[in-house]
Amino acid sequence: MEQENITATSIFILLGLSKETDIQPLLFALFLFIYLVCIMGNMLIILIISSDAHLQTPMYFFLSNLSFTDICFISTIVPKMLVNIQTQNKSITYEGCLAQMFFFIFFSGLDSLLLTVMAYDRFVAICHPLHYMIVMSPRLCVSLLLLCCLICLTYSLLQTLMFLRVSFCKKTEIPHYFCELAQILKLACSDTYANDVLLYCITGLLGIIPLSGILFSYSKIINSIVGISSARGKYKAFSTCGSHLSVVSLFYGTGLGVYLTSQMSYKSREGSIASVMYTVVVPMLNPFIYSLRNKDLNQALRRCFHSIGDRFQ
Repeated sequence: MEQENITATSIFILLGLSKETDIQPLLFALFLFIYLVCIMGNMLIILIISSDAHLQTPMYFFLSNLSFTDICFISTIVPKMLVNIQTQNKSITYEGCLAQMFFFIFFSGLDSLLLTVMAYDRFVAICHPLHYMIVMSPRLCVSLLLLCCLICLTYSLLQTLMFLRVSFCKKTEIPHYFCELAQILKLACSDTYANDVLLYCITGLLGIIPLSGILFSYSKIINSIVGISSARGKYKAFSTCGSHLSVVSLFYGTGLGVYLTSQMSYKSREGSIASVMYTVVVPMLNPFIYSLRNKDLNQALRRCFHSIGDRFQ
């Protein structure tokens, strides 16, 4: 096949989830519904936390930022997907693909690091409750957030700059519904050894190190909970981190499933379907997990709805 350097007129073809034209309206309706639910749910979490004085704590500071990250994460992928389904045009420009890839890497990495920071927050709250407000000071919380953003920005820029050196064959078809770096590199006509090494090394570090930090934090948390004498105290301690543990299990469980599926066969639709859980369903479920399993957030939601109801009476 003819090889060319990427130019401003180059395009990629996103094959999407299915070639069947009959189910395209169903896919459009389904993903539009999921997207709207995700946006509204996470926006509600942010508004509740910012407006309720009882939730001005480090835990909810990081939760509001996680909700904002989920909004940005899903907005990186789904709107373009909906446009492609509606217009029956599967093309995406090289610049658009580059931007989508950059923001996908940034926000997925930020999701992972924020979950790690939230695990550390729960570790301090349960294992060192008397020093919690001193250790988790507003200055430290902001510093941790900025550090997470800086790490993800550096990684995203590095991957994007390395991607610029790759050339492709004409009419490159991506067996996916968004521009995922690992999938695109497999379609390159030029040597991608350096890109592959960078991708797997840094992605591995950003996956293994945060997950190891989460597991270490929860090992300490479990030891502390076991040492609590009363059953009520144990339940209260565990309930403060139950929502976070559920989100971590969903995020890393689906992410690992996507990775294993893509390694088995990148040309099949299995990888794309598995990615739906990781990129679309998990951001939508996070608000429900936190609102249903978190007592403080539940009470804040009730106060908000009661306040709105009183205003209309």
